[in-house]
Amino acid sequence: MYKEDTIAAIATPLGEGGVAIVRISGPDTERIAGQIFFRRGARNGPLRSHTLHYGSVMDPNTGAIVDEVLLTLMRRPRSYTGEDVVEVHCHGGPFLVRRVLELILSCGARHAERGEFTKRAFLNGRLDLAQAEAVVDLIRARTEKGMKLAVEQVRGELSKWVEELREELLDIMVQVEAAIDFPEEEIELLQRDELRLKVESLKEKITLLIASYEWGRLFREGARVCIAGRPNVGKSSLLNALLGVERVIVTPVPGTTRDVVEESVSLGGVPVALWDTAGIRESSDQVEKIGIDFALERLEQAEAVLVVLDGSSPLSAEDHFIINIVGGKKGLVIVNKSDLPQKLDLRQTRILAGQKGVLSLSAKLGEGVDNLKSQLRELLLESQCEPAIVITNLRHKAALERAANALAETALALTRETPPEMIAVDLREAITGLEEVVGLVTSDDILERIFSEFCIGK
Repeated sequence: MYKEDTIAAIATPLGEGGVAIVRISGPDTERIAGQIFFRRGARNGPLRSHTLHYGSVMDPNTGAIVDEVLLTLMRRPRSYTGEDVVEVHCHGGPFLVRRVLELILSCGARHAERGEFTKRAFLNGRLDLAQAEAVVDLIRARTEKGMKLAVEQVRGELSKWVEELREELLDIMVQVEAAIDFPEEEIELLQRDELRLKVESLKEKITLLIASYEWGRLFREGARVCIAGRPNVGKSSLLNALLGVERVIVTPVPGTTRDVVEESVSLGGVPVALWDTAGIRESSDQVEKIGIDFALERLEQAEAVLVVLDGSSPLSAEDHFIINIVGGKKGLVIVNKSDLPQKLDLRQTRILAGQKGVLSLSAKLGEGVDNLKSQLRELLLESQCEPAIVITNLRHKAALERAANALAETALALTRETPPEMIAVDLREAITGLEEVVGLVTSDDILERIFSEFCIGK
C-alpha cells in the first residue's frame, strides 16, 4: 500500500485566472479544512459531503481573511482518490493560490508529488492502471479524436476488454491445472485440438489489438511531417495553405527560409507537426548551409515527408536528389504551382516517386489542398477503418506482445505431447501480460515511472 498521510497541491495551472482549485486528500482532510475554512454564524458547523459551501479561508494563527471561497468536501470512498477529499475554489491569482496552499500545508498536510492523487485512486481501487494512465492522455489531448480515445479508456473500455480475455484464459488454465492435479483420472488434456483453437483465437484477438497501437499512437502523440524541396518551389506557401493562415514569409527570392519553422495542424483528428525547411541545394552562404543541414536532420526525424516540386519548371538535379534521399520514408510528392503553365514531366515524376503518391495543386490559390490533407491523413494512418478497441500506450503494447507470444508457445505445446505443467507456465505468462495492462501485476518502479509523467495536483 502507501503511507496514509494527507497531501495537498494546486490542481489548476499556475497563472492569473478567474478561479483556481487547491485539492486536499487523506485522513486529516476534514480536520485541516475545519482549521482554515469559516462560515458565518450558525452555518459554521459540520460540512455536508458532496455539497458546495460558501465561506472564507482564514489564517488560523491571526484570524486574517485570505479569500472568500467555495469549498466542497467528498468523504471516502465516494471521491476521486477513494479518501476524504476537499477542494477549495478560490480566486485565481498566483500569490493568493500559493497562500491558500501554504495555510493547508501549515496545518499538517504534505505537498503532493506528481500524479499522487491519481496514484492513490489506483491504489484504492477507484481506477485500474490503464484508466489512470488515460487521465494523462485526456489532459494532453490535442484534438477531439484524441480526447475521445482517452475518455473511452478512462471509462474502462480497454480494461473491460482485457478482463474478458483474462477470464477466458483463466478458464483454460483451470482445465490444465485439473490435468496436473488429477493425473490418475486420466483427464484428457483438455482435448488438445479444441483448446488449441481457443488459444489461437485469443492470440488473434490480442494481435488485432496490438495492431491498433500505431493508429492510437498517432492520435495520442501526433506525427511529424517534413516539407522538403529545393528553393522557391513553394514550401512555405504550402505550409500557409495547410494552416489556412499566413504564418511564413513568402517571397520570390530563393533561400528566404533559413531555419526550420514548426506549426501544428489537425488532419481529421490526427495532430500533425509540420516542419517547413530551408530549400535544399548547393550553397556557399554559411547561414543558408546551416539551414540546409537542419532540413536534412528533420528529414531523418520525420514520420512522413512532403516533397514539393515546381510544376512550372522541369525536374532538376536537386529534385532527383531530394526524392532519392527520402526513398524509404512514407511520403507524397507535391507538384505545386498548377495555376501556371506546366513544364514538369508528370510521367517521369511518377517513375521517380516510386511508391509515393503524386499530387498536383496550387498552394497560392488553395486548389487541391483539401485533397492533400485527406491523402496525408490516410498515409499516416495506413487504414480507413478505425479498430473497435484502440491502444495508445507503449507499455500496454509491450505487455500484450508478451501475452501473444506466450499464447503462441501454448498453441505450439498443445500440438505436441508437452506435459500440462509446461503448458501451464506459458498460460500463466499470457495471463500475467494481460494483468500488467490493468495493474493487477506491477512493480513500484513501474508505478513511479508512470505517475511521474503526471502534473502535480492530478
